[in-house]
Amino acid sequence: MVDVSDEPIDPFADDPDDPAAELARLDPFEPEDEATEPLSLNEREEVIAELGDLDVFRTLLEPRGYRGLVVDCEGCNEPHFFDWDLLTGNLRHLLAEGRTRVHEPAFAPDPASYVTWDYAKGYADGVYEASETSEADSR
Repeated sequence: MVDVSDEPIDPFADDPDDPAAELARLDPFEPEDEATEPLSLNEREEVIAELGDLDVFRTLLEPRGYRGLVVDCEGCNEPHFFDWDLLTGNLRHLLAEGRTRVHEPAFAPDPASYVTWDYAKGYADGVYEASETSEADSR
């Protein structure tokens, strides 16, 4: 089975003259001499659970017009808007590499098209509870 990635292909992958190679040393989150530690088993399980939750959120919310989730960034105190595909790609990359990748922010996102993780989780829990109640009532 071939492993197919839904992430964009790096046109400079394995190129010794990669023009972005110098950017790695400017990354404030990972010093040049410090390798990224792989995720612990517990961290991997958490990310896998988040991928499952994200799939449920998307299934429930995308048909209602929601494009993804909004996250308040602690670093810049600004909301960051993530489409479903970008969120999924970031979590998969985190599993593979031990950290999320740099991404471009959404261009002029409509805040009404994004919800918080807590809202999505509450909505999914409500749908689940309503289906359980409905199922119990039909018995």
